[in-house]
Amino acid sequence: MFPPPVSPIIGEVGVPDPWISIVRDLDCVVDTVGGDAGGLIIALANACTSLRPPSPKLSYIYTSGTWVHGENRESIVTDTTPITRPAEIVSWRPAVEQVAVANPTLNGIVIRPALLYGRGASLLAALFEAASKGGEIEWPGTPGVRYAVIHMDDLADLYLRVAESAPILGGRIFDAANDTTESEEDVLAKLVKISGASGYRLKEPETVFERALCQTSLVRPYLGRALLGWQPKKIGLVDGLATYYASWKASC
Repeated sequence: MFPPPVSPIIGEVGVPDPWISIVRDLDCVVDTVGGDAGGLIIALANACTSLRPPSPKLSYIYTSGTWVHGENRESIVTDTTPITRPAEIVSWRPAVEQVAVANPTLNGIVIRPALLYGRGASLLAALFEAASKGGEIEWPGTPGVRYAVIHMDDLADLYLRVAESAPILGGRIFDAANDTTESEEDVLAKLVKISGASGYRLKEPETVFERALCQTSLVRPYLGRALLGWQPKKIGLVDGLATYYASWKASC
């Protein structure tokens, strides 16, 4: 069931014809599908050209991710750091970001979430599930890995602020991450303590996904704070891990 203000429209992103006409009356489209949105951007732009006046433009928020910054344990990266070595699994994504922000018909904006935590735990759900079995946790990583992270509620707050101010944010790209990164091994050690697992062991990353998951990017966002007053407020991943692990269990 959906709350009264929500009117769900069922459709496929890759087959926009049945639903694309709704852009006639929209202020903003928030794309959280996460894939290659090139076709969707073209479909939205074409629909706007035929169904809307040139102004105001339809705002379009594309969801990317901080993995585009790639592995870098030495240098701080920010919202405006040029992307030169993205993680292999998302090597296609910087080009889509540029398509989103440069489309002349749409008011394009990009948000790049870091590794999500809280609620259902997102990609960390697999880690929590491994810990819940009570044995040794085996997890991809190498010594010194640090996670750039963001709580789901803080990320939602950024989406809201960007959507509300979208007409003056066209062309902007926002990193969404806490002000400090977190040690992978601190996360694992704390998880062993609270879950009852017998210990943990790092394994060499074997796939492009695992290599991206355990990359280190020292992300320090500033545009959200400078332009929108956005500041993550939730307790960090390690400090609040007992709560976040319990939240994941409750969501299962």
